[in-house]
Amino acid sequence: MQTVTLAASGLSVSPICLGTMTFGEQVAERDAHAILDRALERGVNFLDTAEMYAVPARAETYGATETILGNWFASRPGVRQRVVLATKVAGPSRGMPWIRGEASGLTKAEILAACDGSLRRLRTDVIDLYQIHWPARHVPMFGAISFDPSKDRPCASIAEQLEAMDVLVRTGKVRYIGLSNETPYGVHEFVRVAEQAGLPRVVTVQNPYCLINRSYENALDETCHRLGVALLAYSPLGFGLLTGKYDDTGLEHGGPPQGRLALFESMRRQRWGRPEALAAARRYNVLAREHGLTPAQLALAFCYRNWRVASTIIGVTSLSQLDACLDAWDVQLAPELLEALDRIRWEVRDPAQ
Repeated sequence: MQTVTLAASGLSVSPICLGTMTFGEQVAERDAHAILDRALERGVNFLDTAEMYAVPARAETYGATETILGNWFASRPGVRQRVVLATKVAGPSRGMPWIRGEASGLTKAEILAACDGSLRRLRTDVIDLYQIHWPARHVPMFGAISFDPSKDRPCASIAEQLEAMDVLVRTGKVRYIGLSNETPYGVHEFVRVAEQAGLPRVVTVQNPYCLINRSYENALDETCHRLGVALLAYSPLGFGLLTGKYDDTGLEHGGPPQGRLALFESMRRQRWGRPEALAAARRYNVLAREHGLTPAQLALAFCYRNWRVASTIIGVTSLSQLDACLDAWDVQLAPELLEALDRIRWEVRDPAQ
């Protein structure tokens, strides 16, 4: 894999990024270190984590993933300099009062303190890409599809959040900044305010993008393209639905024991657990097999070779899963197969939005 530059930044990353949210919950530290070693050996130099990980979020595992990564860096001298490290500051509480309490508004002070905490856990002096995990203001996300102004709560302004990021960049704790789970309005406002006030400009947005959730294409792709903001695509396999492992059993019967949707009932209540999402995934999975591909190969290749995507974030729980995801880099989708994907999407739309 050749590296790509993230927008107008100095970050040169592999087009496949290793997401780490399973580390500390489904994946023990020793196994996580083995996965990290293999990813580095195979050319992945881009790692993504977050202060709230592991997932599903629990008070007992808050910060565990960053700690595992920090221990990996400490036990392997020189490795930190070989990777581009991204992490995220959690937005206002979404049922996670153990992070900053229920009244958090993602203030400047909260962002500065959160960054210091991540640096300690990661055992590093600098974060290459520091992202706001979800908006401070009320936004329909994580499965919600309509805006409800009655849910607005006081929060820090975009200007205040950028002022905090400015302090982090000027003091050398952060190199570049990004957003996650953002809307066209949010991306535009972060860029507009930054340009008007001379504050750091976001270079990336990390949003879901996969065959059963192509909502990014509806408006955000134009916004990001015109503003020069790079997409980091997460959940390319739709939380496992696009691997085919739930095709026969279905979610209602628990699915394979190793699957996140089977293990965690809280995840089955989210967008990926919708019956419509599984029904759509089954159609894509059938199409993959008809063309001599595994469902995962089709789903990953769709993201890997998509002009919209700068880097695709994969999440794994084993070395074999990692190798399968990386091997899919060589898969090329024929034009007629891409057209078939579009025809299915026209019928099923984005059930995991």
